[in-house]
Amino acid sequence: MIEKINQALADAERRAGEAADAAAVEQLRIDYLGRNGLFPAISREMGQVPPEERRETGCAFNAGRGKIQELIENAAARLKAAGSGSGDAIDLTLPGRRWKAGHKHPITMLADECVAVFRRMGFIVAEGPEIEDIYHNFDALNTPADHPSRDPQDTFYFADGRILRTQTSPVQIRVMESHQPPVRIVAPGRVFRRDTPDATHGMNFHQIEGLYVDRGVSMADLKSVLQTFATEMYGPKVKIRLRPHFFPFTEPSVEYDFSCIMCGGKGCPVCKHSGWIEIAGAGMVDPAVFANVGYDPEEWTGFAFGMGIERLAMLRYRIPDLRLLYENDVRFLEQF
Repeated sequence: MIEKINQALADAERRAGEAADAAAVEQLRIDYLGRNGLFPAISREMGQVPPEERRETGCAFNAGRGKIQELIENAAARLKAAGSGSGDAIDLTLPGRRWKAGHKHPITMLADECVAVFRRMGFIVAEGPEIEDIYHNFDALNTPADHPSRDPQDTFYFADGRILRTQTSPVQIRVMESHQPPVRIVAPGRVFRRDTPDATHGMNFHQIEGLYVDRGVSMADLKSVLQTFATEMYGPKVKIRLRPHFFPFTEPSVEYDFSCIMCGGKGCPVCKHSGWIEIAGAGMVDPAVFANVGYDPEEWTGFAFGMGIERLAMLRYRIPDLRLLYENDVRFLEQF
């Protein structure tokens, strides 16, 4: 029996050294250690060994089985190091693997497109901090202390009194504080409000606001800019309308609508059969705001407007639920 084990070891060592691929190593394991292999067969024959020889035979059996396992592991490691043990070798005849290129998020795409439209009208981009102080976010914009937007139920406050900005309008204040007119800027960026997330609202979203200050700027200039933007974004058939409204930082103030992109203004469930879709607010800059930044309201006039980029994206791409833009579902994002 011991001679049989020694012979098996010699044969296994030769085969392990000659193994050229993983299949040969696996066959070696099957032949010697598999269910029907040599060493399991020897194990079943151990009962026939005379009692006086069992100790020596058992030691030889255990040592032989361990040696076989070691030979198999060494052969597998040798092939893996050589790059041919598990199919890891480079096959130069195969075509190259293409890395799948990513692309911009739909919000980023639309924000860039909005900026491009306004740049063609002479606006430049301005940016500001997302963590703001009360003065730039509310006081300088003529927002009274009892205005609902200043309530902690509507705005995120920090312990030191600072807030997460509720709009990108503070950028307008900072630009006017540091630049003399004329001023013509757009301010894209992320803003934060304590809204309950649903199909059309979120706790953070993106805005793009515009400001134009110069001598003789009128509501007609505001309307022409908004009409040009609507045409560039949604096509030549889109019309706009202005409706009287109130904002603390503009006077007079308006809300503006685009004719429904879905039905062409004929009326549908999206526009509640009115033919119009509300976009955002705008107006002529309040003289009190000019006074806060050191501009002479007798010399300078201007308009400001703002709109939510997510809302524009929902209309542009026919997205039914705002939350789809933030769920990071690749199946959704791959469509853009």
